[in-house]
Amino acid sequence: MGLEYIVVIGVILMLFFWVGDTLPKKYRKRSCMGKNWKSTFPNSSKEDIREFLLMFTDAFALSPSDKLKFEPGDKVLDVYRELYPSKLMADALEVETLAEDCEKKYSINFNGLWHDNLTLGELFFSVKNT
Repeated sequence: MGLEYIVVIGVILMLFFWVGDTLPKKYRKRSCMGKNWKSTFPNSSKEDIREFLLMFTDAFALSPSDKLKFEPGDKVLDVYRELYPSKLMADALEVETLAEDCEKKYSINFNGLWHDNLTLGELFFSVKNT
């Protein structure tokens, strides 16, 4: 019974780590992008940047610890396409969730900002200047 129990726990842990890291490899291999954010937005606090990125990672159901893997030049749609490379895959309404969260938290019209090349930096600039 003991060995079977260990094997079952091992399989569960392997599945958790395999499925648990949903961050696409492109972003996972990056180091912290905090310096890029601070150099792009020198008048914004680290807390404001982290809060914005936490909202983004929450909307995309990514780990909060991955928030600083993204940089200002990352396109929202590129992140989405990395998560859903096939048009046949059903999504979890990440962009719609992001739009709702931005509108609630920052009182902005996300649809008025949206374009296919919208970057995280553009979105952050917009939410900070409303």
